Amino acid sequence: MRCTRRLENLAYAAGRKYVAGADEVGRGALFGPVVAAAVVLGPCCRIAGINDSKRLSPQVRAALDEKIRGGAVAWSVAAVDAARIDVINIYQASRQAMRDAVLGLDPRPDLVLVDAMRLDLPWEMEQRAIIHGDARSISIAAASILAKVHRDRLMEDWDRVFPQYRLARNKGYATAAHLRSLDEFGVTPEHRKSYIPVAGRSLFPFPIPIEEQDELLPLFFEGSAECRVLSAGG
Repeated sequence: MRCTRRLENLAYAAGRKYVAGADEVGRGALFGPVVAAAVVLGPCCRIAGINDSKRLSPQVRAALDEKIRGGAVAWSVAAVDAARIDVINIYQASRQAMRDAVLGLDPRPDLVLVDAMRLDLPWEMEQRAIIHGDARSISIAAASILAKVHRDRLMEDWDRVFPQYRLARNKGYATAAHLRSLDEFGVTPEHRKSYIPVAGRSLFPFPIPIEEQDELLPLFFEGSAECRVLSAGG
């Protein structure tokens, strides 16, 4: 599967003026926000090397993050924090973060390519859910890079506040070392208390409906690979 401009080129050929890609990162993390980004690259923007953020090294992601922010027609980053995730669940939080990122774009897109999800967007804003979108669409891949770099830097900041959890290394995911730190030091205010590995170690866990547990559990063991728009540009 190759990440190309095919979907964007088809949209521009059909008369679309601004085509955005949207993606999120951090769904499976035990700590911190889920972060989303939206990017309009434009038909003339040529940035070599853009691909699904999970396939890129941290150094390459950081370099591309800078190029995307400088070369895109518009970009926006938004997040939903752990407390809100516990209230509305991670699926809805991911949708909200992506919606906020899209609505933070200026100019507003007339087509949004979303990685495998539909968003609550204004009726005049067409959208398409693309399966494996971050590996197929260059706009979605660019959004995944901005979201990943932003969230990783947040984890590095939080690592200085809570060094015992090694957040700069595990990025908030359920590594063995992170789980041992939860056993030893307990749960912080930024941990997701509705998540099973955290709920079992918290004095004040959120109840998790039985029907959701089988669906959520695989998210907690992905490799470490407040609702507002955090930043935007164009």
